[in-house]
Parts: sequence; C-alpha cells; structure tokens
Amino acid sequence: MTPDRWMVTATGLALICFIVWFFWLKRSTGFRASETSGGYQEAMILVKGGYTPDTIIVQSGRPVRLNFRREETASCSDKVVFADFQKSAELPTGQTVAVELMPKSPGEFGFGCPMGMFRGKLIVE
Repeated sequence: MTPDRWMVTATGLALICFIVWFFWLKRSTGFRASETSGGYQEAMILVKGGYTPDTIIVQSGRPVRLNFRREETASCSDKVVFADFQKSAELPTGQTVAVELMPKSPGEFGFGCPMGMFRGKLIVE
C-alpha cells in the first residue's frame, strides 16, 4: 500500500471510532432536578435536535415535573412518551408543556419520541 492509502485508511478508521463513541458510548453526567416550593422536583428540557439535558436525576417517592419546550418543527419531536409511567404528552412548537410523574422506586427510566429517534433518561435514586 502506498502512503496516501495508509493515510486515508487511518483517517477513515479514526472517523468510525469517533462516530461509535459519539452515538453509542458517550455518557452524560446528568442534570439534577431542582426543588420547588410546591414540593416538586422540576427540570426544564429543551427539545431541539434531541433533549437538552437528556439525563435527569431525581429522588424516588417525590413528585417530578418535567417542563418540555419544543423549539423545532420536526414531526418526530411533537410528542414525548414515558412508557414505564404510561404517560405521554403532545409538544406544540414554541410552548412549554409540563409532564408530572411520581417515581416510586429507584431505577433508570427512558423517555423519547414515538419513533425512538430522540431519547432521554430519568434516573431515580
């Protein structure tokens, strides 16, 4: 193999490794929900190309309010589904929608769009 082929092969392998890390191996540390005077654990989640933040940390046995604000028009992001809690909510563009949950036991619970393209995680401690 010539040196230019080696360089192209090495660059391609490096790019493949980066893509695998970025989409499957990268872990976010998570955002701890803040306490409100009403007793809720609350977090604001921006919906724009995904969920930001995509990992929310809460305490079990206390009510949670997740406020979703959708800032895009992609059809996949128009609804959020919490399958483990049997809850879902429509997310109109430009509006904030509150989803209230009561996590009773610790664990990791996923949420996302109906097609699974946007995904997030609720970590209950």
